[in-house]
Amino acid sequence: MKRYDYIVVGAGSAGCVVAARLSEDPNTRVLLLEAGGQDSSELIHVPPAWPGLWGTEVDWNYSTEPQRGTAGSVHAWPRGKVIGGSSSINAMVYLRGHRKDFHRWEQGGASGWGYADVLPYFRRMEHVEGREPDYRGSGGPIRPSTAVHPNPLSSVFLEAAEELHYPITADFNGSAQEGAGWHELTISEGKRISTAGAYLHPIADRPNLTILTGTRARRLLFQGRRCIGVEYQRGGELGSARADAEVILCAGAIESPRLLLASGVGPADHLREVDIEAIHDLPGVGMNLHDHPLLGYVVESSREIPPGTANHAEVSMLWRSDPGLPGPDMQFMFIHVPFHPPTLQAPANSYTFGIAAVPRSRGWIKLASADPDQPPLINPNYLDDEDDVRRLLLGLERARELNATSAFAAWRKNDVLPESDIRDEARLREFVARGTGTYYHPVGSCKMGVDDMAVVDSRLAVHGLHGLRVADASVMPSIVCVNTNAATIMIGERAADLIREDSAA
Repeated sequence: MKRYDYIVVGAGSAGCVVAARLSEDPNTRVLLLEAGGQDSSELIHVPPAWPGLWGTEVDWNYSTEPQRGTAGSVHAWPRGKVIGGSSSINAMVYLRGHRKDFHRWEQGGASGWGYADVLPYFRRMEHVEGREPDYRGSGGPIRPSTAVHPNPLSSVFLEAAEELHYPITADFNGSAQEGAGWHELTISEGKRISTAGAYLHPIADRPNLTILTGTRARRLLFQGRRCIGVEYQRGGELGSARADAEVILCAGAIESPRLLLASGVGPADHLREVDIEAIHDLPGVGMNLHDHPLLGYVVESSREIPPGTANHAEVSMLWRSDPGLPGPDMQFMFIHVPFHPPTLQAPANSYTFGIAAVPRSRGWIKLASADPDQPPLINPNYLDDEDDVRRLLLGLERARELNATSAFAAWRKNDVLPESDIRDEARLREFVARGTGTYYHPVGSCKMGVDDMAVVDSRLAVHGLHGLRVADASVMPSIVCVNTNAATIMIGERAADLIREDSAA
């Protein structure tokens, strides 16, 4: 069994960061395992082509259990199975989250994860120019920017927001974190910036860093309460590697809990149901799963909408469903193409107000069987909480108001989803059920905290075990109010520091 200091499982949004940072020390041996292959597909690097990556060989092709709250629908959950993970197939929106999101983490028991604590890591990640230096970074590997050649409808959305007296922000990642504005994108010189491109490829030839693609972790290896390594499958053969210091799971909100469960770490009752011996009874593994529900309000355009050159979504708006809230709990993502669940239809020449809410509903991930090749059961429990439904209805009302402004007068033709005559609450609720899908932001399934359902502590170490951490979107106790990729990269940056601090102690 080959030995390393650290084994990082998953070369995704956080894993590339962790492996790159830990291997900065030439005396530290790092093994990075990735189930997918290289990010060589041309579609990965062409920003407008991202929807075409779903369902291909770079996608895990997950799907949920039928969702009662969304009219029994089964939702496709694309996740990146490739170097760069979901940062190689996502829509490239670079939003950190509101300061209150991180205060909420800290108040819930994630000590050291308040806004003031995470801001230095956000700044470390990036290089931007002409922004507020107290909030933005320079010299980092990611170079986010707003759309270089924006679609004209993006400006129309901002004009409509201003017409209705919503605040306008110059930088969502700066001091003014809500209102409407241009959001940054992980696109540079017309190409996607994944964490693979930003962090991994420039240092892939380090002699102390071993990267194995096409290598799926099957189970964790334990000696008593200590994780000592990983068993994996590569090219149809089983292999294993030993970690003298730690194993770090960066496999994402689905694969990290799946791997823990497959290794006997999780709720003992569930493990017995699938005939897996419980090594460590940890009730929270796979629980607290949640994702932003996304409702698309689609309008047919009276004028031809020019094709996008960026990611089809260049502007957004953050707002509070209740003025008394400490921060925004709603997001409008304006999309200049039709965007809706595949069970619905809309004309090609349409635009969409994507309405997302920070959910109260919580779901779970469980194993279908002890077979590691069988996909896990995924239940995000969309719209289980009535408050999520109520806020999407409110969001639809606000989106209709935006579309009715004079700014959109030259563009709007017909409401398509829902049709303009659907106004009574019963029919609107029926539309919300049919029209709500995933925002592709699963988090929380290995949550950080101190309560009985927490999986990792504030240093990302798995409760009750040694030599094992989780560092990816699964550790978020609660979802940020925006797209989750930037916060996931930040978790990778902070995880690397925590690991180095603990190794030096």
